Amino acid sequence: MKNYWLFKSEPAVFSIDDLDASKNATTFWDGIRNYQARNFLRDSIKAGDIVFFYHSNADPLAIAGYCKVIREGYPDHTALDKTNAHYDPASSEQNPIWFMVDIKLIKKFIKPVTLDILKRESGLKDMKILQRGNRLSVTSVSKDEAQIIMKLAKA
Repeated sequence: MKNYWLFKSEPAVFSIDDLDASKNATTFWDGIRNYQARNFLRDSIKAGDIVFFYHSNADPLAIAGYCKVIREGYPDHTALDKTNAHYDPASSEQNPIWFMVDIKLIKKFIKPVTLDILKRESGLKDMKILQRGNRLSVTSVSKDEAQIIMKLAKA
């Protein structure tokens, strides 16, 4: 069964255009340093799942497109690299703490689905990104929510 997810990224750090410009429009989703989000990456996100790519700390805040998971969770090598901003001295090859998945861009939305549009859609009122205090960079999206998002994006 396919599941749906929303991954947040600041466009100044890594945008959907960066993903599109990557070899085969594919990348690893690294640098997650929250245990709940890590657990999703390690345990729940599976190959074939759909990921909505959300631009955070941007104008506008918006879902810019969607991707497909092409590799399930595996240890995040950036946690082992002392020169990387995501380095974590507590993580090791023998005991990895942080995980990542690989995603492939499926489609950039012609017109991004903004946070304001999401907030106005009654069928999305329970969507995790719209809940007060939710700051997770990886959240689940229900099948019904995914269908509404696709309709709003005319994808």
